[in-house]
Parts: sequence; structure tokens; C-alpha cells
Amino acid sequence: MKFENILSDINGFGRFQKMIIVISFIGRFALPCHFMLNNFIAAVPSHHCDISSLDDGGIFSKLSLPERLAVSIPVQEDGTLSSCMMFAEPQYQLLSNSSDITDLPTVSCQNGWVYDNSTFKSTLTSEWDLVCDERGKNKATTTIFFVGVMFGAMSFGSLSDRFGRRIMLLVSYVSGMLFAVASAFSSSYVMFIVLRFFTGFCITGIVIISSVLSVEWVDIEHRKLVGVIDNLSWTFGNTGFAAIAYFVTDWRWLILSVTSPLILAIITWRWMPESARWLIANGKLEQAQTYLKKCAKINRTEGLTDNLNTETLSTIVTEKRDRVYSYLDLIRTPKMRKLALRTGTLWFCVATSFYGISFNITGFGLNIYLTQFTYAVIELPAKVSVYFLLDKIGRRCTEVGALLLSGLCLGINIIVPKDMSVVRTVVAVIGKGFASASFATVILYSSELYPTVVRQNGMGFNSFMARFGVAVAPLILLLDEVWKHLPQLVLCSAALLGAIVARTLPETRNRCLPETIQDIEEQSRA
Repeated sequence: MKFENILSDINGFGRFQKMIIVISFIGRFALPCHFMLNNFIAAVPSHHCDISSLDDGGIFSKLSLPERLAVSIPVQEDGTLSSCMMFAEPQYQLLSNSSDITDLPTVSCQNGWVYDNSTFKSTLTSEWDLVCDERGKNKATTTIFFVGVMFGAMSFGSLSDRFGRRIMLLVSYVSGMLFAVASAFSSSYVMFIVLRFFTGFCITGIVIISSVLSVEWVDIEHRKLVGVIDNLSWTFGNTGFAAIAYFVTDWRWLILSVTSPLILAIITWRWMPESARWLIANGKLEQAQTYLKKCAKINRTEGLTDNLNTETLSTIVTEKRDRVYSYLDLIRTPKMRKLALRTGTLWFCVATSFYGISFNITGFGLNIYLTQFTYAVIELPAKVSVYFLLDKIGRRCTEVGALLLSGLCLGINIIVPKDMSVVRTVVAVIGKGFASASFATVILYSSELYPTVVRQNGMGFNSFMARFGVAVAPLILLLDEVWKHLPQLVLCSAALLGAIVARTLPETRNRCLPETIQDIEEQSRA
């Protein structure tokens, strides 16, 4: 007997499953906020050298502020004041605009910086002067957070396959909230990045566990709907985040604001059930029976539970249960090994292109909040389109098509002139839509490809590869110092590589979820 037969008897998409989706939705709201957090808390306000050290109490003190800046800060080619250099001493002759400034002696900022606080009250950048020679540290805050996410994905994937989805979801909620709140009270840069690493490590369990838990409780017909709804929580979180960031301009309060939904998630966790599939796969038949009967009661199908006995449940999974499955099981057999390699590469490419676009919200010269909001809103039609395409053309074609079109948009922006900021932003927004469609598809697609006994390990590995891609994305954006179009070229190449890899995966449309590794080894590629 297949688990899908039991779900069919007790309603595989009733009130019980909808309850799981709602509870997951609450916890997942905070995730996109934290993933995009550095766009705002590490934003770089306009700044210039602090010129107070040049005040000798003479002529300088009698000048107006614009005049002081004119004699103290060199002007760049675009007409703006230099952010990192100042004159060694006041150049009063510049007030008459009659001197050639090319040979005037300049030095790096001697007494810190002055920041424009009109947009942001406080950021990491202004708090710890992460500009000029320290610019790399600013980008590193994003990378370090996602390195934490990367290792957390592997850890929570393995732990939830060993100890269960439900308890590890609570651990992720509580630990993620505690580290996030602690990071808001950081007194130094080092303290902050350490706490952000552990925030990323802990909070990533929410997304990989809740996604798998939702999919494992619904029937074949509604798996795509659940996958899209789970992804829409990301869209709503991103959209809401743009509004929150607009009103909360202090980086400490912004962290606390976007972490607060986890309090509600912890409260509602008590109604979250354990995965019956996982319980059966691990020989916990009586507990699985209890949850299945609870599902039938809430879905009002109690009259169809005659087959819900431990003897029947024991026939669902035939593979040995007297051992613990680990990440090594992803590479022990030939087809599992190929599956892990392909999905891992695919997730890396999807994440690199998606976040490469997402992190570049200041790269097109438009309002940061408007760009963030537009990037979020474009995900809604993209993911709704995915819902219809998953069954019309299948998971594989949807994934390949979304990545190819995302790569096309990234390629177009290589040839669009930089002064056409509106056109570049429109193309980038469309590309972000296709990238989000590819992400929405790959999560559901991968959860259907892996067997129950190692599904969470598989998703943990995939998430590890994705977060590796995310950690690399901010560093890719720094390649503009080598060649201004190099970041776009690298991101475009990643999207195209992902499309090629996705084409090699089997289709999962209208198929039962595999339960054992043997199911994978016996299946043929569609």
C-alpha cells in the first residue's frame, strides 16, 4: 500500500492540511526579511571625510559648510564629493574655481566620516565605519550570515530526519529568535557577525523543515498548490519588509521588528503535527496512526479509517528501519548519487542568480525602498504562473524555462547603457520574476525527487548548496571593480548552467512520492 492511498481515504487536502499551511506561513514570514536584511541594515549612506580636524580657528571657521567642503574634499568626475579622500590642508584658492586640482595633495580620511542620515537613522556602515578600505567588511556581513545558513541547512536537514520534523522546527524557531534578538544588541562588529552567523544557522531550519512537512501531508493533486503557497509566504514577507524598512530606519530596531513574527510562530507550533510519513519510515507506527486519525477527525472522514492499523502502515515502507539515514545515503547508490549532484548544482545556480539580482537593489540608481518593493511584488504573478505551468508543462520544463528567461534578462542588462537606469531596472525586475519562479519550482520539484527516508537530508544538502550560492552572490557583485559588466555575466552564466542541469532531471508530475532509496534506483528517467 502507498501512503497516498491512505491520504486519499482521509482527504489529502482538508482542514488538517490547511492548518499546517497556515502555521507554516506564520513562521516563514520572518525568513525573507532576515535574508534581505542586509540590503537595509548594511546600506551605505552618502558620506564624506570628517573635516573638523582642518579647523584651525582662522579662515576655515568663518566659511559656510558648502565652502568648507569645497576647500577640503576633492570632487570626483561625476561632480560628487569624494567619499574616501580629503585634501591634506584647506585649499582656499578653490573658492575662486581658478586652480587646477589634479596635483593637489590628498590623503585618506583622517578623522572618520560624516554620513547623510536623511534616509537611514543608523546602519552598520555608519555605526562601525564600514566604508572605503573597510568596504569588504560590509559585504562580508551578508556572506557570513549565509555561511551560517549554509551549515544550518545541512545540520537541520540531518537532525530532522533523525529526530523528527516537528521538534526540530521548534528548535529552529526558538534558537533563531534568540540569536537574532541578541545580534540587535551587538556592541562591536565582531560580536555582530558571530551572532548573525548563528542566526542564519538556526533560522534556516524553518524553511527546509516546514516545506517538507507541508508536502508530506498532502495528496499528489495538491502538492503543487502547497509548494506555491509556501513560496507566496516569501513574497508577502518581502513585500511587508519593504514597508517595515521604510518606517524603521534604525538597524537595531529593524532586526527586532522583523524577528517578532517568530513569537507567534512559537505559540502556534503546538498545533503542528509530526510528519506521518517520517513516523512510518522510522517504525513509529502507533504515533503515525494517532496523527492520521487526528487528520481524519479534523477532515471529517472518520468513517474511512478502518485501514488505519499498524499492520497496514507497516506495509508502506519496506526498507530497513533499524538504522539511521545520513547524508552518506545520498551518495551510496548510483542514481541517488547522480540525483544529489544534479539537484545540488541546480540549487546553487538558482540561488546565485536569484540573490545576485535581489542584493543589487542600489545598482540601478532608483529609490531603494521602491526597488525592494517592486522586486517583491513581481514574485506574485511569477509564482501564480508557476502554479498553472507545473501541471500544464511539468516541473522540469517550468524550471528550465524560468532559468533560461532569467539568464536572458541578465544578459540584456549587460548591453543596456548604465545611464538608462529605468530600463535596466525594468529588465532586472522581470529577471527577478523569472528567478523567483525558478526558486518556487525547484523547492517543490526537489522535495518530490527525494525518497521519504532521506528527503530531509536531501533538502538539507540542496539548501546547503543554495546558501553557498547566496554567500557567493555578494562577492560576485564586487567583481564590478574588475569589469563593470562582470557580475551580470557571471550571474547570467549561472542561470544558463542551471537550465542545462535541470533538463537532465526526471519529471515528477502526477507521480507518487518515492518512499525508499530502492524506489529511486528502480525508476527510469522520464
